[in-house]
Amino acid sequence: MTPLNELIIAVKGAGEMASAVAWRLYMANFRKILMLETDYPLAVRRAVSFCEAVHEGEKEIENVRAELARTQDEIKRCWEKDKIAVMVDPHWQTIAAIQPAVSVDAVLVKKNLGTHMNEAPLVIGLGPGFHAGKDVHLVIETNRGHNLGIIITSGEAQPNTGTPGSISGFTEERVLRSPEAGQFLSVRHISECVKKNEIIGSVAGVDVRSGIEGVLRGLIRPNSQVTKGLKIGDIDPRGERSYCFTISDKARAISGSVLEAILRFYNCTSIDRVRRRTIK
Repeated sequence: MTPLNELIIAVKGAGEMASAVAWRLYMANFRKILMLETDYPLAVRRAVSFCEAVHEGEKEIENVRAELARTQDEIKRCWEKDKIAVMVDPHWQTIAAIQPAVSVDAVLVKKNLGTHMNEAPLVIGLGPGFHAGKDVHLVIETNRGHNLGIIITSGEAQPNTGTPGSISGFTEERVLRSPEAGQFLSVRHISECVKKNEIIGSVAGVDVRSGIEGVLRGLIRPNSQVTKGLKIGDIDPRGERSYCFTISDKARAISGSVLEAILRFYNCTSIDRVRRRTIK
């Protein structure tokens, strides 16, 4: 049997939640991790998203480094350098080539874009859009509340509420959304303190203003092309700048559940290997 730290793990997406998953697995000594992204990611919490490697060539989050890889040989070289590999592959074609032991869909678009149970011996889906036992083996609950991070072995996660999670009593008003379709131009930067109604940037000549006072925790890359209503930033009313550069409590909970799910499946006795069929 392949040693745990030699298991190949594919993570779909490299935004905030996907990056927390990769970071957690890396810290648990899984060192063959490949993250698959689009050619122009629109992550909001860029300071804690490995997808920045697509633009910058590499990205570090809490002392863990990821590097952009363009070929399978470069993926292997990333692993040899003890780094997470990030590849532009929006259609996930590399999964068939590397034959991962685990595939984690962490795109979090509230629907299944094509993930299926035949991708790997263990396939995990984060949040709504997946059905454990049908298109994935396991689903991780991503909705804040008592069941956050629960591992679902049969059925689906709670449906999308459409309301951002509450931070210090603020929900939708802490989120910045594009007022129009077009190019986003920014005049402020992540970790800066902003006042209520302050201009953060503009889209198609229309100002993007803060709904509350706080720290600009996340903001998509300047000059990105956005659609009307797209989430392009968020403000943390707690006012703690360090939160901009560290993994959130929600992301830590979800990533810990992914780690547990992998260990449930692979770190088991011969008797357990028979019993684990119940999670399929």
